[in-house]
Amino acid sequence: MHILKFGGTSVGSVDSIKILVEIVKKSFEEGHHPVVVCSAMGGVTNSLLQMGEQALASQDFIEDLRAIENRHQEVIRALLPVEKQNQALITTKVMINELEEILYGIKALSELSPSVKDKLVSFGELLSNQMVAEIIGQIVGRTIFTDARQLIVTDSHFGNAMVMESISYENIKRWYAQINGIIPVVTGFIATDKAGRTTTLGRGGSDYTAAILGAALDATEVQIWTDVNGFMTADPRMVKKAYTLPDLTYEEAMELSYFGAKVIYPPTMIPAIARQIPILIKNTFDPNQVGTRIGKPSGKSSGIIRGIASVSDITLVNVQGSGLIGMKGFSGRLFSALASAGVNVMLITQASSEHSISLAIAPEESVAAENALRTAFEYEIMVGKMLAPQIVSGLSILAVVGENMRHASGL
Repeated sequence: MHILKFGGTSVGSVDSIKILVEIVKKSFEEGHHPVVVCSAMGGVTNSLLQMGEQALASQDFIEDLRAIENRHQEVIRALLPVEKQNQALITTKVMINELEEILYGIKALSELSPSVKDKLVSFGELLSNQMVAEIIGQIVGRTIFTDARQLIVTDSHFGNAMVMESISYENIKRWYAQINGIIPVVTGFIATDKAGRTTTLGRGGSDYTAAILGAALDATEVQIWTDVNGFMTADPRMVKKAYTLPDLTYEEAMELSYFGAKVIYPPTMIPAIARQIPILIKNTFDPNQVGTRIGKPSGKSSGIIRGIASVSDITLVNVQGSGLIGMKGFSGRLFSALASAGVNVMLITQASSEHSISLAIAPEESVAAENALRTAFEYEIMVGKMLAPQIVSGLSILAVVGENMRHASGL
């Protein structure tokens, strides 16, 4: 079995969806039992978020809503035979009407909570996957549209929910056992909490959906179809001689993704590592390219450094003081305070003397981080054991990644 995930650009136009269908058809005819996962059409998620803000501000959103409806209708009319278009157009219209009601609700209540925002953006995947399922069904074989909210259960951390794997895996196995060879088309990105409320898996979460399905169903491969040839040795916009890497370990891919290589959503690797399922990154628009295969170490030497990635616009929080040396429980208090404030720490460095700790965070979280640390260590700052947190903005992280670096003395 192959899990085929297609990103926003891969479902972004009539031409790209034609290629998508051919990729699915080839996989089906080769006997790989494809499970298809699609993102929203390119740009639609951002448009939905923008419309939510417009509704909240009592601004007009109808023009943007009609633009989304027209994009889907254009694909349906171009790729479905006339006699099959009516049902697909009606399904799209019903969802657009429901979306419109939600937007008017936001406008009337002047409220756009994280849970409402997740419900709002879910329509991107619902619209695209319903449409793609109809098109694949006409050209390749019988399909079934599946709303991932029926399968994947998460906590209630709206916007970036954590998957409850055991429940979700059982749901997926039970669902797939009833399909009987039909090609499923499953919404990426969206899930539900135990109360039945829509949640999302974070931006890029459709990759994660594909990996969850792959792990639950013991797939032989998860394919991520996107608009690049795979992972490159560096950002080609900055390094002209950067080239595509044919293979990476899970850890190398995770590190490169975390530090700026926006090829795959980092949590995608977690289910794949647990079940040792290879992930293949492929270019929808150049499917003959080899791409990048992500898997366990091959044992073959593949160079010391595999790639270089970077994250721009980073803020550094410096915590230091002579009173920190030997202070038991200090690190636990520090990270608990930041976690309680919702601050995500990207990088940590600590002096061997324990005199100072530096933390890299996103700039928009710097105020929350500073306030949390001032509150948590108010006494230590007051008596001079610790200096007030220092904030340094406008920095970048440069990450050099390679599985074999651990064996290279003096690198």
